[in-house]
Amino acid sequence: MDNRRRKDALFEAIALMGKAFASPRRLELLELLAQGARTVETLAQASEQSTANASQHLQALHAAGLVTRERDGTRVRYALAGDDALRLWLALRDVSAARLAEVERAARDYVGADVEAIGQLELRDRLRRGDVVLVDVRPTEEYAAGHIDGAQSIPLDQLRQRLDELGLDREIVAYCRGPFCAYAHVAVRQLRTAGRCARRLDGGWPEWRLTQSAFLRSEGAS
Repeated sequence: MDNRRRKDALFEAIALMGKAFASPRRLELLELLAQGARTVETLAQASEQSTANASQHLQALHAAGLVTRERDGTRVRYALAGDDALRLWLALRDVSAARLAEVERAARDYVGADVEAIGQLELRDRLRRGDVVLVDVRPTEEYAAGHIDGAQSIPLDQLRQRLDELGLDREIVAYCRGPFCAYAHVAVRQLRTAGRCARRLDGGWPEWRLTQSAFLRSEGAS
């Protein structure tokens, strides 16, 4: 019985992290934190819930080791607990989309019909050549927390008014939070309606950042 109890205790401890994922509100908070660290108040506003509810969900994520927190004056600031926590969230998101038809249907209903995408490798090459305009259509605070080098910040709600800033001679690539974020899809539709050549980045800022981190590590090891 001692071994049974020890084994049960082991898997119960691991299950703490699994339980942290068992809330759609907490998953949305993880997606927001994948864009950069934020205070409880800004997370509550972005996820359209009360500060008290957001705080409870964040405490559960902290207890599971998925987020870190530090005091910022009178406020508490949360961040994802490292790249491994980010990779875990992205893996859960991607596997659920691949394995559960309900997720695929819900994503399609939310973001609408898919628009043409460009991969990371092609975008990197074209950014080096300077023949593409890269636009970050997330809110400005997310751009400030981290963005792709060379990207111009034009939040989605400003895109129509700022089309002249993008010129006419190059293709436009829009990116946002990732495949479950509608911003880039909407941006591409608006740009094409305006007669511009446009695609969205396949993935978003979190995926790009992880790939860039892996690239820098490999460069340092070589």
